[in-house]
Amino acid sequence: MTENAPGTNGPLAGLRVIELAHIMAGPVCGLMLGDMGAEVIKVEKIDGGDDTRRSVPPAIEGESAAYMMMNRGKRGLALDLKSAEGKAIFRRLLSGADVLIENYRGGTMEKLGLGYETLRVEFPGLIYCALSGFGRTGPYADRAGFDLVAQGMSGLMSITGEGPGRPPMKCGPPVTDITAGILAAMGVLAACTHKLRTGEGQAVDTSLFEAGITLTYWQSAIAMATGAAPGPMGSAHPLNAPYEAFETADGWITIGAANQTNWLRLLAVLGAEDLSGDPRFATNRDRMAHREILAAVLAPHFRQASSEDWLVRLEAGGVPAGPVLDVAAMHRDPQTRARAMVVEVDHPKAGRMATLGLPVKFSQTPGRVHGPAPLFGEHSRTILNEAGYDAAAIEGFFAKGVVR
Repeated sequence: MTENAPGTNGPLAGLRVIELAHIMAGPVCGLMLGDMGAEVIKVEKIDGGDDTRRSVPPAIEGESAAYMMMNRGKRGLALDLKSAEGKAIFRRLLSGADVLIENYRGGTMEKLGLGYETLRVEFPGLIYCALSGFGRTGPYADRAGFDLVAQGMSGLMSITGEGPGRPPMKCGPPVTDITAGILAAMGVLAACTHKLRTGEGQAVDTSLFEAGITLTYWQSAIAMATGAAPGPMGSAHPLNAPYEAFETADGWITIGAANQTNWLRLLAVLGAEDLSGDPRFATNRDRMAHREILAAVLAPHFRQASSEDWLVRLEAGGVPAGPVLDVAAMHRDPQTRARAMVVEVDHPKAGRMATLGLPVKFSQTPGRVHGPAPLFGEHSRTILNEAGYDAAAIEGFFAKGVVR
């Protein structure tokens, strides 16, 4: 498959999105919309494109694995937005678009003459989605932002890690980038609903900082109620116990005995019913007050059998539990496969390759991964032709370096 077809199925079929975004947060937004049926045209800078193209290793046949993951299903246009002709082409694309996604530093689009206040006059129905480190207002609006910075400032690094007194630790994945992209997609869909009712476009504005803050709901509730900021707890839960990972004879499993019923079920599976009468563990309040002692009491039980043995027993006993899988094992898991969360596409250079699937399922309008990520400028000619430019004009753009 060398050309990604515009979205022909899914609940967003017919929606046209121009993605002027790079690296992760903006591309996540475009990826979500594209998998749900929107046509996504990715406009990349003329001098090398999306920086993720250089996020290597790993690469497959010279193409960045990171870039291909974040941009599958999109069509690609390489365009010089600093030139007058490049801006004119971009405006023509916007005339047929519903949504613009950009995640440049504050003020960048305005310097190009393509900021929201300018474009809204020319395209009143345009939904302009801006993602940034800290949002478009406030004292940090002009700061550059990255996931690591957002994780630190949003409180996430203060509640992640093995426990008090250890160095601050970020979450493994770039959670603020990914969450900001999902929040942006949610905002775009809300703006689309408003546009269906009124015909009016609007600006949608979210950030990595706000995405990180939304991930602190439990810890913020504790801090707001007590005045004390909670710290890291390893795999444990700030409100329920036992709810954490335990080491077995050959690995690790997670136990979610997060209410009284599951606590008693867990004791039955462990053969430790006598603990039900221990006043330190009688209620969740008691167990939380003695959480570390509780974990120490339970730990020897789990070391007596393998992870597989325990998971069989726990499932039979009605206790929520699961293995701790590495990413490759997660890809092979039968539930991952049954939910089409790993799918394959044909890339013009990398060949047949795996990518992640759409995490939302629809009964009437199923979405899907529409194809691989574009090569640099792969669909430039096609997109320009669809925009109404004839062959001579397109060749002129290539000759001048306006388009690649």
